Amino acid sequence: MFGLSRVLFGALAYAGVTFTWAVLWHAVLFRRRYEAWGYIDADPNFVLGLLSIAVQGAVLSWLYPRVHFAGGAVARGLKFGLSVGLFYWTCHVLAFAAKQDAANTALFYLMETAYLCVQFGVFGVLIGKIYA
Repeated sequence: MFGLSRVLFGALAYAGVTFTWAVLWHAVLFRRRYEAWGYIDADPNFVLGLLSIAVQGAVLSWLYPRVHFAGGAVARGLKFGLSVGLFYWTCHVLAFAAKQDAANTALFYLMETAYLCVQFGVFGVLIGKIYA
């Protein structure tokens, strides 16, 4: 598989996992909770969300072969996914909590941490297999 193909497949994997999981988690399963926190409004812009996710996927898929972790393909992918997820957590979860007066912030931290662990864990496995 050529390099560009892997970047494309990685970006598609990230977009598929992230968009599906984000909509399911934030807009279906826990919508009322996230609305109460002010995290989403009544009408999220799914097109802009998908565009943002597509750009993130392309950047992460391009970056993956340039970062080297020890282990097999899945282990390397998980290490990459969870490392990127930790960075994203600080920019996303901590920044939101710092800007909002969300009631029950501990629950917000817990829910978003669980959400991001699944998102970046699954992406990590997939990107590891794509670049294996």
